[in-house]
Amino acid sequence: MSKIEKVLYTGKTHTTGGRDGASRSDDGRLDIKLTPPGGTGGGTNPEQLFAAGWSACFIGALGKAAQARKLTLPAGVAVDAEVDLGTAGDAYFLQARLNVSLPGFDRETALSLAHDAHQRCPYSKATRGNIDVVIDVA
Repeated sequence: MSKIEKVLYTGKTHTTGGRDGASRSDDGRLDIKLTPPGGTGGGTNPEQLFAAGWSACFIGALGKAAQARKLTLPAGVAVDAEVDLGTAGDAYFLQARLNVSLPGFDRETALSLAHDAHQRCPYSKATRGNIDVVIDVA
């Protein structure tokens, strides 16, 4: 396991009530109500939050992958992340799909950039070997 040499940022939240609760960041920029997946409440759920964070980070990693090849990412770059919560027997698990849109790039280049980004992205590193992940390009 790699150890961090220099901390760039620490996200801090305080969460109460679990999936039927609330979460607030220490700086107040995040202040959300939580509801279970498929619940009737007006909040979001951990799977949606994880998908949002991962897809945002992945776009940053795409930028680094493109920069390394002296390419420029298009303005319309997007990642549609899907994070599934499921069970196998009595245990709960996650699995994910990252659907990458890189307009203007041919499929081979887009796939190559997406796979490079998957090697760079901290969220991808954190999940590697722990959950099933499929990376595809539109």
